[in-house]
Amino acid sequence: MGQRSLYMGEKTNPSVSQPDLESYTERIKAECYAGLSDGRMNLDAGPLLRMDLTDKLLKLCQANSLWPMTFGIACCAIEMMATGMARFDISRYGAEVFRPSPRQSDLMIVAGTVNRKLAPVLLTLYEQMPSPKWVIAMGNCAISGGPFNVKENYNIIEGVDKLIPVDVYVPGCPPRPEGLLEGILKLQEKITGVRHPIPQNRHPDVPQKKVKGLEL
Repeated sequence: MGQRSLYMGEKTNPSVSQPDLESYTERIKAECYAGLSDGRMNLDAGPLLRMDLTDKLLKLCQANSLWPMTFGIACCAIEMMATGMARFDISRYGAEVFRPSPRQSDLMIVAGTVNRKLAPVLLTLYEQMPSPKWVIAMGNCAISGGPFNVKENYNIIEGVDKLIPVDVYVPGCPPRPEGLLEGILKLQEKITGVRHPIPQNRHPDVPQKKVKGLEL
C-alpha cells in the first residue's frame, strides 16, 4: 500500500512535492504585516489622501457589522453556537451573520484544535477572506495547543498564531459564551478605539471607555 499523506488523507506521489508549511505561513505573515513596524500598527502608513471623518465612519460600520465565518473545529464551536442563541444574543453587537463562505466573511473565529492536516485548509480559508479581516483565537487549543500539546502528539499546531496573525485571544477550555462576547468587544475596541462604538449597545450603568491615542 502506498504511503499515507498528512494532507486530506491522500496517497503521496513521490514525483509531486508537498507544500512547505513553514515557508507558506511566513509568506502569509509577511504580506499581512506589510506596512507595519515592530509588529504594531503604523498609524502613519496609509493612503495619500486620508479623510478622518470617513475613516471613523468606516471603522464604526466595520466594528458593528462583523461577519464571522461558519468555521467550527472542536468543542469550542459549541460555545460559539451558544453565543448566537437568544440567551447571549451576539446580534446586539452586529456579529450574528455567520457566513457560509470565506469570501463573504471578515472575521475568522478559530474555535478548536488545529493540526498539521487542517493547517493548509485553514490557510486557504484565511486567504480567501477579503480585507480588512480579523482573527479571534477561541480556546486554549487555538491559542497554544491546549491539553493536546504534549510531546507524543507531534501533529498539533502549538497556537494558530504560528499560521496566521491573531487579533484577539479568548482563553478557556472551553471559554463560555460571555468570553467570546468579550473578545468581540475587544475587537471592536481595536477597530474603533472605543469600548462600545454604538452607545445603545452599552448597559446604561457602564460608562463609555476611551482608549488613549485612538479617541473618536
